[in-house]
Amino acid sequence: METLEKSVVTSMDGSDNELFPFLPYILQDLWEIGASPEIIINLVRKHTTNYSNLSALDLGCGKGAVSIKLAKEFDCNCLGIDAIKEFINEANNKAKEYGVDHLCQFKTEDIRESIKVLPTFDVIILGAIGPVLGDYYSTLTKLSKCLNQGGVIIIDDSYLDQEGECSNPLIQKKEIMLQQIRDSGMQLIDEVIIQEDEMKNSNDHIFENLKKRCYELIEKHPAKIKLFENYIKEQEDENEVLESEVVSSTMLIRRN
Repeated sequence: METLEKSVVTSMDGSDNELFPFLPYILQDLWEIGASPEIIINLVRKHTTNYSNLSALDLGCGKGAVSIKLAKEFDCNCLGIDAIKEFINEANNKAKEYGVDHLCQFKTEDIRESIKVLPTFDVIILGAIGPVLGDYYSTLTKLSKCLNQGGVIIIDDSYLDQEGECSNPLIQKKEIMLQQIRDSGMQLIDEVIIQEDEMKNSNDHIFENLKKRCYELIEKHPAKIKLFENYIKEQEDENEVLESEVVSSTMLIRRN
């Protein structure tokens, strides 16, 4: 198994473990750093019922934007888990700000270990964290133990259309992804495709803030200039992939 630091840095589109302790500083200006809470709220509204009794698990929750807005919308209970304690601290503060701290619980843990002992939930969310739990077959097989009967799994991810080519080796072709979902005993029920202009606007906003903070870190830690310059370049490359090579989608998956 990869180290926790490697897993987190990879999920943030980086490649150097040394970046791990700097991520809170780099991302300090951003609250929503993964999937769109609004898209997830709409999918939950469409495919579940009895909203206030729902229990949601947000894996790799970042600063808690999805969980907090979900709890605010539906008055439901949410558990968010992330490996970066500064993110969890901010999530707890935001939950108080939104008046949902009685509904939201946030923990600093390794989600790869947490899912082995967690109870079951009605909604499980993986919001733009990449293949932290493995490919789709491995991910869904592991998560099935944490999913209530009739529950749903929502995954924000990108995939490659059948005719395309992709420079990112972590991104799978759609046909392979769908087969892995079927092999796990589940089915893709619904998805929301992120439009190119929406993706670009989001990427530009995130990138400008991220780049500014990386340059500040270069001033503070000149010996690490390559670390931060490389991360800026990795973000540029990832944005190019997301905007021109792949389909970005929020998918809702359910057992057959």
